[in-house]
Amino acid sequence: MLRKIYAISRAERFSPNSVDKDAAILEGAADELRRAGYEVEILAETDFSGAADALACISMGREPSTVAMLKRMESAGVPVVNSGSGVEACCNRRLINDIMKQVGVPLPSSHGDCGYWLKRADGTAEGPGDIRFASDWQEAEAEMAFMKSAGIKDVIVQAHVQGDLVKFYGVSGTDFFHVCYPGDDGNWKFGDERRNGAPSHYQFDLSSLRAMAGCVAEAADTVVYGGDCIVDSGGGVTIIDFNDWPSFSRCREEAASAIAEIVIKRISGNK
Repeated sequence: MLRKIYAISRAERFSPNSVDKDAAILEGAADELRRAGYEVEILAETDFSGAADALACISMGREPSTVAMLKRMESAGVPVVNSGSGVEACCNRRLINDIMKQVGVPLPSSHGDCGYWLKRADGTAEGPGDIRFASDWQEAEAEMAFMKSAGIKDVIVQAHVQGDLVKFYGVSGTDFFHVCYPGDDGNWKFGDERRNGAPSHYQFDLSSLRAMAGCVAEAADTVVYGGDCIVDSGGGVTIIDFNDWPSFSRCREEAASAIAEIVIKRISGNK
């Protein structure tokens, strides 16, 4: 029987304002694999329960049942990108923050003079209410109470960091690494990014950022990743977010090619 690569799409609730973009990068990666001669079937995460005889699996899924399925496939020896443990780590903000602390990545302080961000920590952001801004600590406490009353079990509070907001994207095991300034094109997910204003394009060490991101990706077992950082006026970098398999909307073709490259390497037994 012909073995195929399964591509698992992300449930819409995990793609706020990004359903079409998320679908496009998965389709792009699948097309790259097809051009390389592989048979690829795209399925919704609610329609796939796993296949131990699959050649490989690429997945953007985040449902707990999907994570469990990915782990079962990995245990059966199927190459999986991203891994179930990687998705699990990135879908818990407190856990991924702990991983970043362990590898020495600069994170925002818990106290500051420029306001605070309150972020849902028991999952990923599914809507604008999962990430809120408070101008001072008193307001932060009120916002935290409101979020918990809305059913959010765990909230992380971080001081606002002033500087340029920079997005980064990578695929471990390849040459692909891309950065951009969302303030240049105004392409926001929730609009929270506007708080940092128009970017000043402060100089910073790109190779250092890439190394930091790569360390997090390795520690979190997340091959396909993206994140956000703030570059201050002195070139200092603070990472404020790290995610599994973003939409890569600003660099989709290059990312799709890199994703296909790492999947083919995994199939051939190379990391």
